[in-house]
This record gives sequence, C-alpha cells and structure tokens, in this order.
Amino acid sequence: MMFNPEDIQIISAPSILGLKPNGVEDLGNGLLASGLAEVLGVKHELICTDTLNDTYSVAREATTNMLNPRAIRDFSLTLGKVVWDTMTKERFPLILGGDCSILIGIMSGLKAKRNCGLIFLDAHADFYRPEQSITGEAADMDLAIVTGRGPELLTNINDHRPYVKDEHVIHVGQRDWEKTQTHGSEDIRKASIKCFSLAEIGKRGIAGATHEILTHINEITVDGFWIHYDLDVLSDEINPAVDYRLPEGLQFEEVEYLIRKLLKTGRMMGVSITIFNPRLDKDGNISKNITTSLGKAFGLSAY
Repeated sequence: MMFNPEDIQIISAPSILGLKPNGVEDLGNGLLASGLAEVLGVKHELICTDTLNDTYSVAREATTNMLNPRAIRDFSLTLGKVVWDTMTKERFPLILGGDCSILIGIMSGLKAKRNCGLIFLDAHADFYRPEQSITGEAADMDLAIVTGRGPELLTNINDHRPYVKDEHVIHVGQRDWEKTQTHGSEDIRKASIKCFSLAEIGKRGIAGATHEILTHINEITVDGFWIHYDLDVLSDEINPAVDYRLPEGLQFEEVEYLIRKLLKTGRMMGVSITIFNPRLDKDGNISKNITTSLGKAFGLSAY
C-alpha cells in the first residue's frame, strides 16, 4: 500500500526501561513541542501508551542478567497491541520513543499477524547478548532480541520467535564496530543481516547505498517492512543529544533521502524514532532541526 501522509498516526511510547531515566523519555514531547504534528500535517489525535517507567530498577535480574526484562515484556505486549490496532484502522504508525527496546513490542506485535522485514538505522549494532553487555540495558540488545537471540522471556513473546529473520533485516549506519569487538558482541556482518556501515555508505554515497538497499528489498518476500530510526545514527555534530555518543555519523540530508525512497516503495508499514535526549538540547535547536528533517524525510517539506 502506498504511503499516504494523511494516514500518519503518532503514537507516544516513552519507555526508558531498556536504558535509563535520563531524558530520552522526553523525546516525543520535545519533537511535538517543536511542531512535529504540524509539520507532518497529522490529522489523528495522539495515542499515548502507558509505560512502566516508575518500576525502573538499576539491578540486573538474576535469570536474564538484564535490567527490567519483565517490565519490558509487559510494556511490549501493550505496545504491540497498540501498533496492530492502529494498522487495522489503515493508519501509518509513527512511534516516538523512548529507547530502542520499544522495537521489541513493535516487532513482536507485528509478527502476531504479519511476516515483516526491518530497516534498522542505528550507529550501534545493538547485537549484544546479556552476558556481553556491560550495562544490562535492552537498548544494547534490541536487534539481537527481535532476531531471536537472548532470553526467551523477551525473544519468544506469544511463541513468535524470531519476530524478524536475519535475512529480512537491513542495518544502516553502524559505526561502533571496534567497540563491539572489544566487548565480544556477535558481528552482525557474520549473520545473514544485510549491512551498510557508515564507512561503506561513505564509499558508495547515499544514492548508491540507497539503490542497493532498494534492490535488496525487492528480493525479499515479506508482507512489508518496518523502519527503525535511532537518532544517534546522525552525525554527532548535528545530534550530540544522546547518552552514548560516537564521532561522525550520517547527515540529515542522507537520512531524508533514504527514508523518502523507502516510503515511495509502498512497502513500509511504519516508523519508530528513538534515542534523542531533549535535556541535552539546551536551546531546543536540535529538536527543531530533527522535526524539520522528519518533514523532509516524509516528503512533506520542500527539499
């Protein structure tokens, strides 16, 4: 189904259960205050999901070696239902996090009804197992979890593991490879995941990389694709308002180009936005720039 801007349904999902309560829970409020709904011309009333953020614990749970896994599971069940209910109304979900662990709820909810692919834009691989993660945060592990790696409590919600197959995932923008090797994370390039690292995009150019991504999508037989846009994939110079900073990154124009092309395929089912901390954006300019960029990415602003 072709993307129609009039179908956009913004869903607020400000969970920090997979990270820490340091400010990413304000992502949605920050972007909405910067005029996101107006820029996108959203016609439908905002949907707010209940979080369990007040149950956040800094202690790793003994069985899984993770922070807050049971609360994440409960939140995931709630969010997955909201996503699917939105899609049954023929609306296009735009989910504002929160941290990356919201992807567990999204993909498990979709898998209950559809066979989906995933376009994963992130500076990090997010492919740790709990025993490899130095933090125990699910935001270290969300891509591993949705592809079936990790504790069954989170990888097999409603007996749907994996929520997405490796060969149906495209990772875009990784630049933490050296750090993942230091901590012993599995290399996503050794899985069947199609990878376009920041360095490889630099060599191909965004137009060349996007062409390869679109070609690869055409070879994948699924019901549709979800776009996960972690804002730390952006250059540290234009979005330093994140909790785990890395040098370099993609430019707004590069991400806008890719997302516009993806939406034009008619195969995208929704978008999630995570990892922006408005508390680190003292003058609000980063939030305004992200909002403007999202308007361009969705083809709703001049470019």
